[in-house]
Amino acid sequence: MTDIVEPLPIVVGVDGSAASVEALSYAARIAAALDVPLAAVTTWTYPVMLDPFDPGTEWSPKMDAQRCLLDAVRAAFQGSPPEHFSQSVVPGRAAEVLIEQSDRASMLVVGSRGHGGFAGLLLGSVSAACAAHARCPVLVVHTPMPPAVTSEAPRASTPPGRR
Repeated sequence: MTDIVEPLPIVVGVDGSAASVEALSYAARIAAALDVPLAAVTTWTYPVMLDPFDPGTEWSPKMDAQRCLLDAVRAAFQGSPPEHFSQSVVPGRAAEVLIEQSDRASMLVVGSRGHGGFAGLLLGSVSAACAAHARCPVLVVHTPMPPAVTSEAPRASTPPGRR
């Protein structure tokens, strides 16, 4: 009897930044090329301090995260996500959640810079932590990325007069 093993998904960290939308779009092309599922993950935490707000307002960080993920999915896929796509909103700190998710992923994809931090840095704290501690391959997407992923290797050009 042969057991059928389901392929592990490519997991993408999404925080709503342009880099994370680009990472989601790029990861979708890789997932399609490899014929593996794609999973988008957004995280949320309660703020340390809340500003005073109207108690009648229905606000929660989880709702913000859900809205953020929905907007990113719309932007990355023009409203039509690929087949075998899942999305989840998970409580916790982004780096910790994504590193935990890497146990069940074929690849982890993150944008190079998310919201916050110092724009001059090459990597954000989440992407750096994931690259250092994830238990699967990690792709850090720098924007802009090439327009497509192909299975063909680029051809080397031959200088004139050589074969």
